[in-house]
Amino acid sequence: MALNWFKKKKHKQEEKAPSDQKIDEVPEALETEDPTDAKAFGDNDNREHQKLEDETPRPLQTNDQESDQAATKKSSGFFKRLKSGLAKTREILTTDINDLFTGKRKIDDELLEELEELLITSDIGVQTTMDLIQSISVRSSEITGPDQLKNILRENILELLNATVKPSQGIVDKPHVIMVIGVNGVGKTTTIGKLASRFSSSGKKVIIAAADTFRAAAIEQLTIWADRAGVDIIKHKEMSDPAAVAYDGIQAAVARDADIVIVDTAGRLHTRKNLMEELKKIKRTISKKLPGAPHEILLILDATTGQNALSQAQLFNDALDVTGIALTKLDGTAKGGIVISICNALEIPLNYIGVGEKIEDLQEFDPTEFVNALF
Repeated sequence: MALNWFKKKKHKQEEKAPSDQKIDEVPEALETEDPTDAKAFGDNDNREHQKLEDETPRPLQTNDQESDQAATKKSSGFFKRLKSGLAKTREILTTDINDLFTGKRKIDDELLEELEELLITSDIGVQTTMDLIQSISVRSSEITGPDQLKNILRENILELLNATVKPSQGIVDKPHVIMVIGVNGVGKTTTIGKLASRFSSSGKKVIIAAADTFRAAAIEQLTIWADRAGVDIIKHKEMSDPAAVAYDGIQAAVARDADIVIVDTAGRLHTRKNLMEELKKIKRTISKKLPGAPHEILLILDATTGQNALSQAQLFNDALDVTGIALTKLDGTAKGGIVISICNALEIPLNYIGVGEKIEDLQEFDPTEFVNALF
């Protein structure tokens, strides 16, 4: 049923979202970009840089009691922002599901097909929707109204999300190397700054390697974040060899006894080099300098791009074996179903979600908290 509905809607989706088409074409654009486009992207970078200037991410030093109180307050505030960001999806999973049972309807094929449409339009995706509908069909005898249906949906969604969660492990290797990847515009630089601040606030010595040497202002933006987070940064001139920057970053970490190295990478090359090949080269260089590294390959995805984020994840994972995902911009313009789709379709843990520009707006992903915010 889902596929039949999806085919009927496909031509409408193609017409209404030119931005989606652009995202789909990103991998090809990355491989064939001409240097003459650099100025236009530089203008965008300057605007992003201006946004960074308005932020205040420097961590504050507090005693243990104050830290606990601040953590509780931040956690509560984050949940409110997450719940607000998921408002569109929550309306689909609550109000719209209630409407399905208008007139004391029972679970039948017609109602299930309408439910499929609701789930797909919330960015849960066709395959994940079909899996959820199948589970609901098996338990249809238990459902007499919207509350029972929502409870079963909640249980199934939580089960899907928990399936990819891995227990948090402490940092064993020193330095612990995190290679950060993702296309430009997804919030990669901001996420690196937030992660650096989080690690630094927890007492870790952090070094950032500014290996995105191709994008205008990328090094400058990372420098601002490094200063605010109180961490060191290793950088070369623009258009330098990214792998060389990564190499020097690890060398500096070893010499300075640093705990963590965060390696930024390009998301779009202003040359005709293949992006994935360039990223593979960085990965090889890191491994040669420090056997076993990178210990994490963190992919940054933009929640507002919907199912295209899933396509990006598949492409990057095929090339680099992604170990974790950070999903940004889940702050009202996105549909939260993409979280469910990513966790179900990919065997990659969702490590972080972001709901805003402040440092505390990037948090470790908690499936239970997420589901509670959905319903």
